[in-house]
Amino acid sequence: MAVDSALSSPLGPPACEKDAKALRFIEEMTRNAEAVQEKVLAEILSRNADVEYLKRYKLGGATDRETFKSKLPIIKYEDLQPEIQRIANGDRSAILSAHPISEFLTSSGTSAGERKLMPTIQEELDRRQLLYSLLMPVMNLYVPGLDKGKALYFLFVKSETRTPGGLLARPVLTSYYKSEHFKTRPYDPYNVYTSPNEAILCADSFQSMYVQMLCGLLEREQVLRLGAVFASGLLRAIRFLQLHWQALASDIESGTLNQKITDPSIKDCLGKTLKPNTELAEFIRMECSKENWEGIITRIWPNTKYLDVIVTGAMAQYIPTLDYYSGGKLPMACTMYASSECYFGLNLNPICRPSEVSYTIMPNMAYFEFLPHEPSDSFGLTSSDPQPVDLVDVEMGKEYELVITTYAGLYRYRVGDILRVIGFHNSAPQFHFVRRKNVLLSIDADKTDEAELQNAIDNASRLLREFNTSVGEYTSYANTKTIPGHYVIYWELLIKDSANSPTNEVLNQCCLAMEECLNSVYRQGRVADNSIGPLEIRVVRNGTFEELMDYAISRGASINQYKVPRCVNFTPIVELLDSRTVSAHFSPALPHWTPERRR
Repeated sequence: MAVDSALSSPLGPPACEKDAKALRFIEEMTRNAEAVQEKVLAEILSRNADVEYLKRYKLGGATDRETFKSKLPIIKYEDLQPEIQRIANGDRSAILSAHPISEFLTSSGTSAGERKLMPTIQEELDRRQLLYSLLMPVMNLYVPGLDKGKALYFLFVKSETRTPGGLLARPVLTSYYKSEHFKTRPYDPYNVYTSPNEAILCADSFQSMYVQMLCGLLEREQVLRLGAVFASGLLRAIRFLQLHWQALASDIESGTLNQKITDPSIKDCLGKTLKPNTELAEFIRMECSKENWEGIITRIWPNTKYLDVIVTGAMAQYIPTLDYYSGGKLPMACTMYASSECYFGLNLNPICRPSEVSYTIMPNMAYFEFLPHEPSDSFGLTSSDPQPVDLVDVEMGKEYELVITTYAGLYRYRVGDILRVIGFHNSAPQFHFVRRKNVLLSIDADKTDEAELQNAIDNASRLLREFNTSVGEYTSYANTKTIPGHYVIYWELLIKDSANSPTNEVLNQCCLAMEECLNSVYRQGRVADNSIGPLEIRVVRNGTFEELMDYAISRGASINQYKVPRCVNFTPIVELLDSRTVSAHFSPALPHWTPERRR
């Protein structure tokens, strides 16, 4: 529909009147970021003035920033664990929030430890829904015609658990998908999914994936965008198609549902719509039986305009594989920035290159502070204790650790994300997600983080290009059983031509290429101190990381929030990886290091 020019936004001409309202809201929030933040903090502190946590620090009902910052400490999850455990055990008194804790949202767990329990309140669903409602109005500025088709999104729920006190504990996306906000959402032509709610809400991950893929194939020509929460989730869906296309084609040809699908609501739903389609079944067999799956996404879903997946942070290493399956033709849109603790903001330029993705923090979502993040020097020291700054006071080019105060009862809580300021929209800063804080690998005095490991992988991967091979998946392990200890990097390779696979010599050189990219403390340990042994790459057979994910899910991880751990130390996982290793390779020489070289 045509929109009156008076409704236009500085972001661009909206697609419809509803979009115009959303874009005006974004403008209002970002223009008045300082005032909105002041109001948010005052609301949080006034409504929670009598909670036990704030009384402990003698806030005395104050709602101003100065008092708040002078009396309340910046904390980590471990500092809150006693309070969270009391709530989990059934204490209903106002410990963290004046509003009742409605449930716990579980952070994505890895092999490194237990999943965290994040308290939330009922009204947070409204706040999350508000952020969701802003995504498509922004996307419509860049990709026209999205109301003329459907989205094939692979969305999943995880069965809930209950704490000893009876509160639900579940991933944030499960909480949202099972809410009335999602289940009874009003019709929106820009947000029509191929997957029925019955498939999304099925707790059996196989049945859910099977039916979502089946529905996506049945409506292949209507699909205008493909997505999953993380890039790894979309690749898991492609892998599922590789394994099950014959059964899916058979269902489409016969118009009947596979006997493995036993969920009554799904059977009832599809029983009304599934009809024999011999032509479509033959097309799927023809495409999926080909040995070369390059461009399979655009071959099967030819009208796809973009992929909606998170490819920042640890997900960046999936970009080449997604490019392979989409034939390098589709942009990858990272639309929003969120966590179990809080939803933060959105990408106002979602069709940018993955390396340029930035998120604009929406100042109405929570109260935000930013702790300057200074990289350690060679001795692991920083120059001083940094003081946090407010949202509008961050500086271009600098890195910060995100600290939040939420309506649900987190006060000056360190999220653990490191962000770099790359610009501003009005007075609201725009951040590039750099990495999760914390070290991945350490043998001696060396400390290697996720970003550094990713860079080393990227550098080594260049040696594989002439063999038309890439690193499909990886994780790492600090092997301290050898003397000296050394880094072990597990690679699952995507080899497009088995007759021209990388040689042992090339894979050995990949080890050295990785070492050359690691920091000077690591290289000093290798060259001068002899405290670190040669880096080792263990190539695992195809499908190993699929097994790793299945193992994590069997232990309670959420299929939506699962991310391959970039470092593993849990013995059963290391044993699984070692049992799937097909070859091992070591750095053949010492990396370059001199005392003058500093990084």
